[in-house]
Amino acid sequence: MIDTSVLPALLPWCACAFAVALGTALQRLSGAGYGMIVAPIMTLAAPDWVPGTVLLIGLVVGMGSIFNARDAIVLKDLPPGFSGRLAGAVVAASIASMVVGSVLLPVLVGCIVLLAVLLSLVGLRLPITPASLVGAGFTAGIMGTLSGIGAPPMAILYANVEARRSAATQNAFFGWGMLVSIIALSLAGLIRAPQLAFAASLAPLVPLSLYVVRPLATHVERGSIRPWALGLSATSAVILLASSF
Repeated sequence: MIDTSVLPALLPWCACAFAVALGTALQRLSGAGYGMIVAPIMTLAAPDWVPGTVLLIGLVVGMGSIFNARDAIVLKDLPPGFSGRLAGAVVAASIASMVVGSVLLPVLVGCIVLLAVLLSLVGLRLPITPASLVGAGFTAGIMGTLSGIGAPPMAILYANVEARRSAATQNAFFGWGMLVSIIALSLAGLIRAPQLAFAASLAPLVPLSLYVVRPLATHVERGSIRPWALGLSATSAVILLASSF
């Protein structure tokens, strides 16, 4: 069950704040990374606030990232990807109602993180078509609603797209995905006052992080930060899984 306290203790709060700042920076620079960093760390530090807080902060991250590069979004790709994400979120909400607040949630989050890392490493190359956008959106909807990690399926499709257009379009999918996942979990009764309060306390870190990394956005290559992001994500997931047994 969800903790009755409004906010975590100071040390867990600081760990989550660090994860949000780092995840926001990675999301802005590469179009992916927020959930893979924040979900395992927040599940370790403040499990009673997951996945609701991850998604609520993710919505702020997505909207901020979209605003900063909205002119580079590939608009024609959005409708099929959005529809797939919506369908996946509906399916995932029914699963979440069975695992949120149980010992299964950390295991599920850890496995999703490792799956996301694997998908990022295997080097799949798929064409961007309406069908592949729907399929990637559906997969991202399930993964993202359960853990806040919905970027890898879309990242596979956009691996060969010019960096700025890729990041901008992925951020559009990310922001929409956070919104529909929040609505789905709210209808399932899984987002309540504690998650809202925790998200509100962390939200100011998002515009601050976006502002700090803005000068780097045109200079940092996605490939240069990818190994660090994947390594930290995998390490956090392994620690999370180890602590669950």
